[in-house]
Amino acid sequence: MPTQTTPPQTRAERFGTWLTSWATRLPKSLRFITPEFVGFAILGTFTFLIDMAILAVLKTQTSLPLPVDVAIGYLAAFGLNYVLNRTVNFKSHAPVGGQVLRFTVITLLDLGFTTLATTWLADVGVPFAVARVGAACCVGLFTYVGARFWVFRKENRKD
Repeated sequence: MPTQTTPPQTRAERFGTWLTSWATRLPKSLRFITPEFVGFAILGTFTFLIDMAILAVLKTQTSLPLPVDVAIGYLAAFGLNYVLNRTVNFKSHAPVGGQVLRFTVITLLDLGFTTLATTWLADVGVPFAVARVGAACCVGLFTYVGARFWVFRKENRKD
């Protein structure tokens, strides 16, 4: 009877394992914090910084309306976030098509809320960077739950 072997990890998967390996050594009271959540938070912070950089450049160097600036930065960062989470964090080998469609739904919901919240907060006098951070905090958990349990659900991932 042939034995099933696990294919070797890719460089991205090894990096993801290294990035989150410390989460398995957390005290028992914090074991609910999974390596996947840690990876999602780290990658989300990185892509959020990319989003903010794009937003700052567009806000200071163009005359585009703020909702357009927010949307451009957000969509670019979410595209990068999808690729990084698929390869580095969730280590998915499932077909891309369905995942991209599901991730697009999450992205559009997040984009709508983020654009409205950021614009509204900026309109009432909150600096746009602070407004954008506040909106990001609100959608972060929703995005993780959607990515973990819908986009990159267990049966679509290599264990």
